[in-house]
Amino acid sequence: MEFGRLVTAMVTPFDDQGRINWDETAQLIDYLIEEQKSDALVIAGTTGESPTLSDDEKLELFRFAVDKAGDRCKIIAGTGSNNTSHSIHLTQEAEKLGVDGVLLVVPYYNKPSQEGMFRHFEAIANSTQLPILLYNVPSRTIASLSVKTTLRLAEIPNIIGTKECASLEQITLLVSSAPADFKVYSGDDSSALPTLAVGGYGIVSVASHIVGSTMKDMIDSYLEGDVRTASKTHQKLFPIFKGLFECPDPLPNPSAVKYALQLLGHDVGGVRLPLVGPNEDEATFIKDLITLV
Repeated sequence: MEFGRLVTAMVTPFDDQGRINWDETAQLIDYLIEEQKSDALVIAGTTGESPTLSDDEKLELFRFAVDKAGDRCKIIAGTGSNNTSHSIHLTQEAEKLGVDGVLLVVPYYNKPSQEGMFRHFEAIANSTQLPILLYNVPSRTIASLSVKTTLRLAEIPNIIGTKECASLEQITLLVSSAPADFKVYSGDDSSALPTLAVGGYGIVSVASHIVGSTMKDMIDSYLEGDVRTASKTHQKLFPIFKGLFECPDPLPNPSAVKYALQLLGHDVGGVRLPLVGPNEDEATFIKDLITLV
């Protein structure tokens, strides 16, 4: 399965009552594919506010995205959790709906051992024919999937890659030892180009909601050997990459990018509690940031 180089972790649009806004979801999918050049979309991941989506909402989002995207891009369902049996159930239901793959986050809060994480992902992989992208994000999960465990998991046929947020060092170690067809993606926008430079495959991005087409140009420039142009594009985008998360103080994802989308005319609504939107200073910072787009 080929998910492409630029994968957008899509926000979930809400209306003013906090319900999923299906009309805006349809428009957002079109926009991310046609204007921002996403090769694939992650639906109901962290950026999609998965912790506050019910299973019924997630499954309806998967179905809706598959139907709306058609053959224009791949749909990756966020079905990971810290409950192995629940992740198996959600993955199997997503498979029935026709998604192209699933994203499985490292189990959070219960802090499993490396062997526990291996068995967790192995059990889910054995329950489905879908291609699986692992997701290691220790800043959120506390537990971190080691290089050694990731390489063990890479030997399972339908575990085809990982979204790695631990460090560029870990990405480097993975790409130097993993099977040739195992794809390593950065989960940090500011590391997109460095990840390519050390042999990684692509980026699972938040900033691609607003600068995706420029990011795609950066990736293409690098792959075509024009490293100078890619570097200059990275430098231009870097304040946006950092600003969406620093804002000027750390603001929980996806609060900043949702507000940025609203400023650009996309009525994606706010975030569900316990997340909150930007305060006055943060809103001003995001407005200034958008002038760089």
